[in-house]
Amino acid sequence: MISTTKINSRFAFIYSELNLPQEVYWTDRFDRMNKITNENQLFTQRNLPKGKSFQWINQEDQTQIEGILLYPPDRFEQNNLPLLTLIHGGSYDADTNVFHADWYYSAVMFATQGWLVFQPNYRGSTGYGDKFLKDIRFEIVFRPGKDILDGIDALIRDEIAHPKQLTIGGYSYGAYLTGWLITKTTRFNAALFGAGAIQHIADWALTDIPYATIYLFGGYPWQVEHRYQKQSAIFQLDRIRTPTHIVIPAQDIRVSYTENYLLERGLVALGIPTKMIILPGESHLIENNPWHEFIKIREEIQWLQIYANISLTHFISNK
Repeated sequence: MISTTKINSRFAFIYSELNLPQEVYWTDRFDRMNKITNENQLFTQRNLPKGKSFQWINQEDQTQIEGILLYPPDRFEQNNLPLLTLIHGGSYDADTNVFHADWYYSAVMFATQGWLVFQPNYRGSTGYGDKFLKDIRFEIVFRPGKDILDGIDALIRDEIAHPKQLTIGGYSYGAYLTGWLITKTTRFNAALFGAGAIQHIADWALTDIPYATIYLFGGYPWQVEHRYQKQSAIFQLDRIRTPTHIVIPAQDIRVSYTENYLLERGLVALGIPTKMIILPGESHLIENNPWHEFIKIREEIQWLQIYANISLTHFISNK
């Protein structure tokens, strides 16, 4: 955000970095900044996580993908760290070098609990050109899902992430991808699923933006049935072995709350540990009650702490 004045050449702007909370600055030249506010001074007195960018290659089509790594406090660039892959929503969004500390941009809070937080800017993310943005059309979970898995493989190969301490989660479109990816691999010890969809025909029918679904799939369900079905996680739920935490805004019409019930019922039928939290009176953005934001993050952190280091064979052998 930038604000200018007609009186002189000065302009004001809001600025932040991953370990620098946002404040208002002013400048009259591009080689210096002058801070005006100290609204977030409390954060500067804390031992914050440090982050950096990370690049890798999609091994299928050789596209370079980028993301953000946010390290736990005092563990910057250490190796073999427990990993939380935290997938942004959108898909038309991106994780960048900006400080956030809220329920949606929650990487800082997870990193302070000891996780190396990996935020992949998969195909469909903004800031990488039109082709990159549109590359998820017709393959709304296939292609970005492969981007993310190849990023995790690269982190393990570089000995940045511990191969036996992997977790994953996301909200909205990030949950679409989370639900899909836990059907593709059993490597994750725990998953966080918030306001996502696992059956895209129902998603098209119940969302308040149905034309977004039509655009992404290239037609109505009866026109391209194979795309809707092949990329719906519900038809592959029997492959899931990952304990999964689910958060539902009770009045969500962007991604219908009923999609989350489908996932929870399937996991219960399969004997996979799951917990579902319903936030009353909340729409997709969870903005009516600040306590709901706190509860969401608190419960998700507890879920990771409980299940992140438990062997998957425990649940398979005791179903």
